[in-house]
Amino acid sequence: MPQLTRRQFLQVTAAVSGSLLLPSAAQAAGGDKKFPLHKKIGEGVTICPYCSCGCGLVVATDETGHIVNVEGDPENPINRGALDPKSIAVRQLSNSPLRLRNVMYRAPGATKWEEKSWDWAVSEIAKRVKKTRDESFVRTVKVGDKDVPVNRAEGFAFIGGAANNTEDCYLATKLMRSLGVVYLEHQARL
Repeated sequence: MPQLTRRQFLQVTAAVSGSLLLPSAAQAAGGDKKFPLHKKIGEGVTICPYCSCGCGLVVATDETGHIVNVEGDPENPINRGALDPKSIAVRQLSNSPLRLRNVMYRAPGATKWEEKSWDWAVSEIAKRVKKTRDESFVRTVKVGDKDVPVNRAEGFAFIGGAANNTEDCYLATKLMRSLGVVYLEHQARL
């Protein structure tokens, strides 16, 4: 016999309760008139961006993509649905009027920030990574009387953040290793 999770039980209970109340609510609203059932809400799972614990979140968004609710993911093995105050505040972090929504760039020596497009930013980052890699790439090192291949870029490093899950870290590591980065670290280890 399949076992219901707590979340599935609550969803079924809410659906049954709503279906029992719907006919009386529709009559109270004027009989055959259209009765709006609910707003379009999307729900997805993610992890908390604050510390490196990796607590699971269930985030509900409206049709415009704004976060309308955050709750703990009861199926996440780390927090099992419980959240700390910072995790609960993810909604405020996302919807804050102070949050930057565009790329801001300050040229070397400049005192003012200017707004740039995302296409410009991605292209500029790619150019700078390529330039730095080309300038700092070491193909071989001398060990005794032999040249030993090392194929590494010593001009830059990569550090992961607390919001990176295992899959993010795996992909970032693959990308950095393919560029020849040897200075590779993660915030959780610092």
